[in-house]
Amino acid sequence: MGEARELMDRLTEAFTTTRDIKALAECFAEDAVAVTPDMGELRGRDEIVEYFRQMMDAMPDGTFEYLYSHEAGDTAADEGFYRGRNTGPLELPSGELLPATHKEVRIRGADFATAADGRIVNYRLYFDQLEFLDQLGLLPEMPG
Repeated sequence: MGEARELMDRLTEAFTTTRDIKALAECFAEDAVAVTPDMGELRGRDEIVEYFRQMMDAMPDGTFEYLYSHEAGDTAADEGFYRGRNTGPLELPSGELLPATHKEVRIRGADFATAADGRIVNYRLYFDQLEFLDQLGLLPEMPG
């Protein structure tokens, strides 16, 4: 197992199993960059950790079910299902807080982590935002 795979596994464990913000932060370089479908580009460890903290607060029982797990060179990639019940507020990119819906979601996604010098320097997360919002019951009803 290489550095990237080890870091990705530690990140996933800290996010979905131990819910350990400190351990999660230690996975990222101080100047890391992350790109997410909902918050766009996040620059620096603090912004990235805050993104994960907000998701942990919104879905404190979140789990990850692996479908595929790969590593090539300095990059690890995972695909699977994130599942959890929304029992805390969700923060929008505008800063507005949506109250908890108490609905369960199961969203397929993929993430990629590139490592250097023992830390993740680039992280990319992909999931379908419309599916996520629909499962939360936050999309308007479509006309019949």
